Amino acid sequence: MESYRTLRAGACAQGEFEDRRSRFIAQLVHVESPAEADAHQAAVRARHYDARHNVPAWILADGTERASDDGEPQRTSGMPTLEVLRGAGLRDVCCVTTRYFGGTLLGPGGLVRAYTAAAQAAVASAEDEGLIVEMTSVVPVSLTISYAQFDQVRDMVERTGGKISGTTYTDAVALELVYRAGEQEAFLAALRERFNATLTPEMEAPHFAEF
Repeated sequence: MESYRTLRAGACAQGEFEDRRSRFIAQLVHVESPAEADAHQAAVRARHYDARHNVPAWILADGTERASDDGEPQRTSGMPTLEVLRGAGLRDVCCVTTRYFGGTLLGPGGLVRAYTAAAQAAVASAEDEGLIVEMTSVVPVSLTISYAQFDQVRDMVERTGGKISGTTYTDAVALELVYRAGEQEAFLAALRERFNATLTPEMEAPHFAEF
């Protein structure tokens, strides 16, 4: 997997759906572990302590996923919510949908439609508010150069699709670069050719980040 979509860290997107006076309130947040997903569910449950159900579904960047019906009929709430997250291509997210019972039983089909609609509304809200970000597998590259080499190296970085994420000026220039995983090879080859392998860039292990 080279990239995935997620909700911006610290953001919360909400969507609602109502059917026969039952209210379904979906709250979508960024999480990076089962513990963070559990904490989101606990927070929603505390906030909506008077609700009949608080249904969680989450999926992580490594593909781990969980869903619970929280007392609703089996596979009528948690799994439909998870399907919405999968369909939107989201990872590292948790959606908890609160249901306030309106007095009329909706039946399995009605519940599936309602939980699906609430989760879709939360995802749509996140899209509309610009809260969805793409995480890309990137490789950080560190390089120390002379002031005389700076313009040449900067142009080389731009031509090979990299970004300068940090610059420290002392008696030399320390550059922090970021490349999409694999694209750093073109830069390293150009660097060796231009400077006869006199520069020694250092690479870190790939990780996911906004690019």
